[in-house]
Amino acid sequence: MEDSKEASVPEDKRKTMTEKFRENPWVLSTVVLAVVTLVLLISNFSGGMTGGAIGVASKADVEQKVVDFVKLQTGETVNVVSSEMKNGLYEVVVSFQGQNVPLYVTADGQALVQGVLSFDEINQLSQDQQAVANQVIPVSVDDDPVKGNPASKVTIVEFSDFECPFCRKFFTETYPSIIKDYVNTGKAKIVFRDFPLISIHTKAQKASEAAQCAYEQGKFWEMHDKLFENQNSLDVSDLKKYAQELKLDTVKFNDCLDSGKMASEVQKDSADGQSYGVTGTPAFFINGRLISGAQPFANFKKIIDEELAKVSA
Repeated sequence: MEDSKEASVPEDKRKTMTEKFRENPWVLSTVVLAVVTLVLLISNFSGGMTGGAIGVASKADVEQKVVDFVKLQTGETVNVVSSEMKNGLYEVVVSFQGQNVPLYVTADGQALVQGVLSFDEINQLSQDQQAVANQVIPVSVDDDPVKGNPASKVTIVEFSDFECPFCRKFFTETYPSIIKDYVNTGKAKIVFRDFPLISIHTKAQKASEAAQCAYEQGKFWEMHDKLFENQNSLDVSDLKKYAQELKLDTVKFNDCLDSGKMASEVQKDSADGQSYGVTGTPAFFINGRLISGAQPFANFKKIIDEELAKVSA
């Protein structure tokens, strides 16, 4: 990435820290609060429990509640890997976006706890989190689509998946504010790089190829918007319909899509992302500083403003 510096955190320490934060894709930047906060799920997680002992829900009921809850919150169906009672809580491990994620439920099945850590572990994670937030990773923009002034001093490299519900959440809730306040004002630019999670999103690869085929005709961002706006309709026939609606040369587009011409380009983006430590989507590097997940605009604003202050100092 332009003007990026090598991370000040030693390599062996950096690997240890990032591995910790990858263990649960839902937590990351809010890990300390998440692991100690009891989330009372009055409407989404309570009621309907049976159990062998008074006040203790059955394992089967708890597992089903967890699966239903994740489906409701993310739109994705997860599989239970294991479940057992530990220290008075049910630990239910689910397979989510290619990772095993432990979720903890109170014995009566009425509340969810997003993690169990000792105080020493929490204190260490807090220190590690700050170090991760401050490190700079030299991320290449490659030859990928750029939105905004190419000369702007802040570069946001996004690794994303068109079928990922969290990526769409970012697109609908945070992206518009970044465009309005920073991209349209010339303060920052966004570079989009593909990271389809093909093991769980079967249509994501072709959707990424479709966006690259549109990029070939100068309409990447128009296709980008179409795909996120119609995330539940990403069959190849849908992709070709969007190309027609965008008034692309459909013969050229269809040949590009059907031939797999852009498959290697998409795969290169994914490989690069993995080399930078990306394991899930969306993931962003703001002048090389990692921010993971569909976080609120305020979290992006903080880092962007810090980077702008550096270049104006």
